[in-house]
Amino acid sequence: MSGKPKVAFYWCASCGGCEEAVVDLHEAVLDVVAAVDIVFWPVALDFKRSDVAAMADGSITACFLNGAIRTSEQEEMAELMRRKSQVLIAFGSCSHTGGIPGLANLYNRESILQSSYGNALSTVNPEGTRPQEQTKVPEGTVVLPHFGPSVKTLAQTVDVDYYLPGCPPPVKLIVGAVTALLEGKLPPKGSVLAPNMALCDECPRKDTKPDKLLLKEFKRPHQVLIDAEKCLLEQGLLCLGPATRSGCGAACMSGNMPCTGCLGPTDGVKDYGAKVLSALASIGEANEEPQAAALMQGIVDPSGTFYRYSLPASLLHRRVGGNGGAKS
Repeated sequence: MSGKPKVAFYWCASCGGCEEAVVDLHEAVLDVVAAVDIVFWPVALDFKRSDVAAMADGSITACFLNGAIRTSEQEEMAELMRRKSQVLIAFGSCSHTGGIPGLANLYNRESILQSSYGNALSTVNPEGTRPQEQTKVPEGTVVLPHFGPSVKTLAQTVDVDYYLPGCPPPVKLIVGAVTALLEGKLPPKGSVLAPNMALCDECPRKDTKPDKLLLKEFKRPHQVLIDAEKCLLEQGLLCLGPATRSGCGAACMSGNMPCTGCLGPTDGVKDYGAKVLSALASIGEANEEPQAAALMQGIVDPSGTFYRYSLPASLLHRRVGGNGGAKS
């Protein structure tokens, strides 16, 4: 057996973009493979859950686990990888703060199942059949994972050592995290492995942002011809750079689009959505209720905008009552 550090990757409730980000290391991935033993990466290599279960607890040096936690299988895998790993890293927005899957917390479990198996325009299911958690067949009992009442972050499920943010994490941050791991230079436990400053600080447009910015309305990208040089906020576009952690190299702004907040908040912020609201309140010219209403008209989906990646990690966690009732 090689004496190299053992590394694992696993994928829970996510889109797969974090797995693609590892491949986006390009030729640098060969350096990673040469420096470590990848002992579990089911999306790319033929490993089984039983292979990990057979390992001694703590025998994996580090596990990069992406995706939020919703089903019993995901929770069991998170617990398994926690036991087997010396270092567990929440890899990407979904495991860090809940990600896009976390927006399901705006709805209750029953309404989600009804939408998927009853009301969807592409669904033909007059009998209302749904997957059953246990079904007896001649060969035995087929067991499916339980679909839980809420989406949770990885840290709301098991103890997490570090967080690598982003949707997906930028290649530069991945390289930095792996290098720190191999060199034994990781920061204190609980750290986010990205710069602790606002994204505006690394934005190439920052010099065009006025010292005093007061907006009467927000515009959506398709409504304006975006100036590729000027601060997006000054153009009335809802850019979340002031409330978002840096580390992505201002990738969206370089693509002439506003930041949507995937790297999450800087240290000390308890609720990313509240931080966004605070930042917007400071630049909105709304001293009276009609002015505030006019500003909000430009934000078509406040919940999906302010908590696009972070609802499960927020103080709100989920919607309560009505269609988002906490009941299963």
